[in-house]
Amino acid sequence: MVTMQPELPPAALRLKRDANALTANWRALDRLSGSARAGAAVKADAYGVGVDFAAPVLREAGCEDFFVAHWAEVSALLSHVPADRVSVLHGPLSALDVRFALATGVKPVINSLYQAALWRDAGGGACDVMVDTGINRLGLALADLADPLVQGLDVDLLHSHLASADEDSPLNQLQCQRWNDARGLLPHRRASLANSAGIALGANYHGDLTRPGLALYGGVPCPALAGTIAQVVTPQAALMQVRELQAGETVGYNATFTAPVPMRVGVVCLGYADGYLRCWSGKGHFRHNGLPLPVLGRVSMDMTIIDLSTAHQLREGDWVDADYALVDAAAETGLSQYELLTLLGRRFPR
Repeated sequence: MVTMQPELPPAALRLKRDANALTANWRALDRLSGSARAGAAVKADAYGVGVDFAAPVLREAGCEDFFVAHWAEVSALLSHVPADRVSVLHGPLSALDVRFALATGVKPVINSLYQAALWRDAGGGACDVMVDTGINRLGLALADLADPLVQGLDVDLLHSHLASADEDSPLNQLQCQRWNDARGLLPHRRASLANSAGIALGANYHGDLTRPGLALYGGVPCPALAGTIAQVVTPQAALMQVRELQAGETVGYNATFTAPVPMRVGVVCLGYADGYLRCWSGKGHFRHNGLPLPVLGRVSMDMTIIDLSTAHQLREGDWVDADYALVDAAAETGLSQYELLTLLGRRFPR
């Protein structure tokens, strides 16, 4: 006999996601890309924001080209965008990957002679190529571009990737020159170099298509984009319990906070299992109607304790916002803006 499960109650965590901010960010980056078009990196579940949320918003904004890292990320994206506008950055590692690409119509990004052979031996078709110009990560060497395996590819987008676009580094200009050299060595329809920060380096770095990621979702990778990029994501948590502390009582694991005076505190159901790591202990803040609610003591796996001294109206079941503006949060925790987004855990409904 099948027993019907009761309706699942709503989660006590949620991500406040601003579609208007995401739209505005993509359009700003597209405008800054000049004569090039902006695509969108939507790998890692759209940097933790949720591909089912982000992809339709970005497509409606005008985005036509989308990039994921893993083959496992393709299926969710194909619910929202045409297959021939999807590129898989890691490329094929086996014949199974190639078969999947051919069956779905998505484009592999060819990163090595081995991958080029896999693609050719299966009959190939349109693909992208990554050339390494100095990051020494994925990509063909410039010398590999003359190989008949590579010359025989039907290359849509010729990629390279900047190592230090967020810094004033001589490597940027060197990589740009090598990328331009590659453009003269391998026939292709379009070329792409700039990530989010690379867009701000100017027209020489834009090619035909830029590939923003972090800045789409509220990150500010370089000072030139400050004031242009809007916050997209705010983690929110419900208050599980409100407590009254007496002066001298301690809070949380290892008693790292002692109440100096009688205090009203709250326990929220957010912890390091959700990506709100222990580095927020004693330094993070939540807010309610603009009022700051400092984190007290250690963040634990599923709970964080906050000071409610300025918010006497809050009760159990009420919601509070985590301070999560990415530039400020990165400075406060030592985490990168990328980590802050992609760490947000599965217990946040998307």
